Amino acid sequence: MEAFAQGSVAIATLVEIRGGAARSLGSHVVVSADGRYCGYVSGGCVEAAVAAEALLALEERCDRTVMFGEGSPFIDIVLPCGGGITVAIHLLRKITAIEHVLDTVKQRRPAALRYSFVTQSLEPAEPVTRAGWQNGSFVTVYRPTTRVVLSGQTVEAQTVARVAEVAGYDVVVWHPREVALSGSQIIDPFTAVILLHHDLDQEAATLHVALRSGAFYIGALGSTRTHKRREDQLIKSGFSEIDLSRIKAPIGVFGPTRDASSLALSVLADVAATRLMVYA
Repeated sequence: MEAFAQGSVAIATLVEIRGGAARSLGSHVVVSADGRYCGYVSGGCVEAAVAAEALLALEERCDRTVMFGEGSPFIDIVLPCGGGITVAIHLLRKITAIEHVLDTVKQRRPAALRYSFVTQSLEPAEPVTRAGWQNGSFVTVYRPTTRVVLSGQTVEAQTVARVAEVAGYDVVVWHPREVALSGSQIIDPFTAVILLHHDLDQEAATLHVALRSGAFYIGALGSTRTHKRREDQLIKSGFSEIDLSRIKAPIGVFGPTRDASSLALSVLADVAATRLMVYA
């Protein structure tokens, strides 16, 4: 937005993948008239070329579509994955649609933009399941960043919080008595709830709130035997088998860990994998 205020800006969007690709459809590179650019539509191998094409589009004052890799006229630009991509370059003539997306995502709601090459326009759209072509226009979907709600005053919780912050997640550390006050406002469909207690009674309040929420991931520390006790307590509290099936326990993607760092990597890898599966 600052670059737009200072001069012309183009936004390049990955609109087609042929074979393999390092980025998903809808990925962007933003290019300013002075040649500066940010973002990725590949693993870093074509971004400079994309920026050069965007500068040509800015000079000609007309949108353009460019192919790289397989099927491209640029034989000297080869994608390491062996595939090919198509990038649509759009000259931003107004930024109201982008401001709408930023405001919506800031409120932790999904948003979308519809790009039409024919009319060379970019407008807000209804969010879709995944980015792609729709009735002759390309729709890109944007979702809030992953929020990680951590419950547990343990070294494991502290380590998971540090790693999650480095990964760019929105981290919220809860004390059990805070749950009743802010639980329903904090947990949304883009939230992962991670319970790292060594006492089932201490996790109960947070777990009950999580199971009544739309959290995409709920994971709890403990062995298989501990989880059986947890399930028995939840059933007595009125939760169903479907509710119980939402809990990932033992938590993490790999077996028992003996240190907090390994546990943090295991848990957050599970969170990332689950988010990709739910919001592909």
